[in-house]
Amino acid sequence: MTTDKSFSRSRRRFLQTSAGAVGSLNILSGFVKGQGTAANGKLNLAFVGAGGRANGNIDGCDKAGQTIYALCDVDKVRAGGSMKKYPNAKVYTDWREMLDAEGDKIDAVVVSTPDHLHAVSAMAALRMGKHVYVEKPLTLTISEARALHAEAKKQGVCTQMGNTGHAAEGARLTNEYIRSGAIGDISKIYCRTNRPIWPQDLVRPPEEPVPSTMDWDKWLGPAAEKPYSSKIAPFKWRGFLDYGTGALGDMGAHIIDHPVWALGLGIPEKIYVEKADRSTPGAEKDSHPSSCIIHYHFAATDDHGPVEIEWRDGQYKIPRPDGARSDKKMPDNGCLYLGSTHHMIHSSHGGKPEIIDAAHAKFKAPPQTEERSPGHYVEWVEAIQKGDPSRAKSNFDVAVPLTETLCLGVIGSILGEGTELTWDTEKMSFGNEAADALVTHNYREGWEL
Repeated sequence: MTTDKSFSRSRRRFLQTSAGAVGSLNILSGFVKGQGTAANGKLNLAFVGAGGRANGNIDGCDKAGQTIYALCDVDKVRAGGSMKKYPNAKVYTDWREMLDAEGDKIDAVVVSTPDHLHAVSAMAALRMGKHVYVEKPLTLTISEARALHAEAKKQGVCTQMGNTGHAAEGARLTNEYIRSGAIGDISKIYCRTNRPIWPQDLVRPPEEPVPSTMDWDKWLGPAAEKPYSSKIAPFKWRGFLDYGTGALGDMGAHIIDHPVWALGLGIPEKIYVEKADRSTPGAEKDSHPSSCIIHYHFAATDDHGPVEIEWRDGQYKIPRPDGARSDKKMPDNGCLYLGSTHHMIHSSHGGKPEIIDAAHAKFKAPPQTEERSPGHYVEWVEAIQKGDPSRAKSNFDVAVPLTETLCLGVIGSILGEGTELTWDTEKMSFGNEAADALVTHNYREGWEL
């Protein structure tokens, strides 16, 4: 297999000219206004990834009333449903060609690829001055998340990450219950997912022939050139270090998001890996552990004392606290908050919070203080149309520190059980050579960020 060198020259020209192209775009109040918006009030949207999870994002943007203008996917079979549903959309197999050809006709780009492709495709769109929506987790590494944040600020565009539960009613209720003090002071939170539902703790599977309907080289993108396997693509890539962030990166954005947001925790100062299960020799070079327990330690602030989030996945479940009601089960995907007045649980994706201790009858829901969302995709669309990035509530100001928090845990789990790390946010360093090597990203030649 050879890299598509014939396009690399065209891509270099595209990247060199994209920065200059930004200056020629129609700017309104410091924000990009594309031709689609000027023509009919709708946004012309381009999608990097059109199958799998992308179906949900395309549908969400369609229901938000916007134009599905261009679709790109390297897998014709997986993206076939979207191509058929939107026959008027421009179709591509290379997102670089799509941006190059359609850049003056699109307003925003939605990235729904595997994790390892998020940063390079989103960055190219940002440098063209396009608004971006990126699936969760935002990036594969911390350095990529920081770079996207800086570029989005520079370009003055509207962003959103795909942790859809951030817009849920349950998320707003959780914020109100916690911020009002209704469940008391919180110093310990358990977060869990039953993932992985794909294999982890395994070595890379043997090479298989690449399907004729798939462009494997473009699927790899910035990742190292390695052979195709159906046990990796299209779905099981999340467990592999080259492409995904494992169970924590996949579901943490839907679960850890809520306590971090409600308590304003920011980024943890320390992590400790209690468990990182491995039984396959050599798997640590290729894939994430099969199950983990990871402790996140957040410093005290003026608003709260020190807080610990204990992340559990795979075989490790949330322990039942003393005094919990017998009719309430601990969430298989969600959180348990141990408050000084009440204990509370909720499921993932902003699931409805419930008081589970014996004194639950004494609990009084606080008044509504949080702004309700018109919808996760609508937030982003309105942010663009009104020129106000803050209207999208999981914009990069929120998504980048959350992604950084997830990546810190992922780094610890890769290094294994017993790992203790202290994070210097300013220096972007642990002072640990092995851990620091995982903070930044290595790119295949021709695919650099």
